[in-house]
Amino acid sequence: MSDTGELARRHIVLGLSGGVACYKAADLARELVKAGATVQVVMTEAACRFITPVTMQALSGRPVFTNQWDAREGNNMAHINLTREADAVVVAPASADFIAQLAQGRADELLSLLCLARPAQAVPLLVAPAMNREMWAHPATQRNVAQIRADGAFVLGPAAGDQACGEIGDGRMLEADELRDELIAHFQPKVLAGRTLLVTAGPTFEALDPVRGITNLSSGKMGFAIARAAAEAGASVTLVAGPVHQPTPRGVRRIDVSSAEQMLAAVLPEAKVHEVFVATAAVADWRPAEVAAQKMKKDASRDGAGRVPAIAFVENPDILATVARLPAAERPFCVGFAAESHDIVRHAREKLARKGVPLIVANDGPATFGRDDNTLVLVDAQGERALPPGDKLTLARALVAEIAARAPRRPA
Repeated sequence: MSDTGELARRHIVLGLSGGVACYKAADLARELVKAGATVQVVMTEAACRFITPVTMQALSGRPVFTNQWDAREGNNMAHINLTREADAVVVAPASADFIAQLAQGRADELLSLLCLARPAQAVPLLVAPAMNREMWAHPATQRNVAQIRADGAFVLGPAAGDQACGEIGDGRMLEADELRDELIAHFQPKVLAGRTLLVTAGPTFEALDPVRGITNLSSGKMGFAIARAAAEAGASVTLVAGPVHQPTPRGVRRIDVSSAEQMLAAVLPEAKVHEVFVATAAVADWRPAEVAAQKMKKDASRDGAGRVPAIAFVENPDILATVARLPAAERPFCVGFAAESHDIVRHAREKLARKGVPLIVANDGPATFGRDDNTLVLVDAQGERALPPGDKLTLARALVAEIAARAPRRPA
């Protein structure tokens, strides 16, 4: 069992039922091992028709179990022994037939038997459906899915898209990296369960003409990490993103904007219905007073003396300060970010007073823009405290824990 990775020291039973999506289970086993987990594969007879136990053994590094009568277990009770040290059972793919077995409490072979015999309070069951769209939509399948949810199983997906049968629709198993991330999220403390969080991320783009504009080097990675960490912690998350190339974290609602004015227009109505607002975006302080209707040509931009005309600027709205001035009944707990280039703590403290917010998170902008790691300093009325340097997702999880401890619940 690895001591490194987001699934370090986790032991996962990975079950495969019959379906062409078994090929994704091979990638999933590899991803889980790379994330630090030990993986014990259990396959149904039908699964062995789609992928061999030899393949899964090679990827997991452990012998694969396929039969409840497997004599390798000293007491011949593989269905008991395999889950007693497990941190979770993940069934991917879970066919319509296998979900029906779970719903009905049937134990026809080893995988369904160990799901039934696992210590349910200690070993969660995560199920990734994979089937034809008509099978997924059938009332019997929907009843069975509702039943296993009621019995405590966590259903991951399915996704929509092209299917092996040639049809298109719901029923595709999630991809290996998505399932890995769902499992990682499952183990995160649910410190924001039942709460709502709004976060802004990335730069803004202030147009000069139809093809040029003013922006900055923010990649959005920190804001997207905070959105993911908050969703992992159980929050309902809305992410307002400037122009960035980042995938939307699973379970997060995303609103794309470009300019500071567009970001304010998106944020204000959302802030009134969210408990927490984290202003991570690097919003432009100024924008051009006028936007040229056509591209400004270099040859036409010089006057008779060869000088480039000056561009007049106007100040952009202060999104964080605007939200912080909302009436108390509509005002979320506000967290600001300060990306500075020098005197980081001093500037962050000045921003804390100027914006009128309870917490500013300061960092060195030039040293972190576009990078996967960061160093954060929490600045509030009582003082400042640096979080240990780390990757942005680790820091985001630490910040989410801080927010959960600090933010009061909005009265119902």
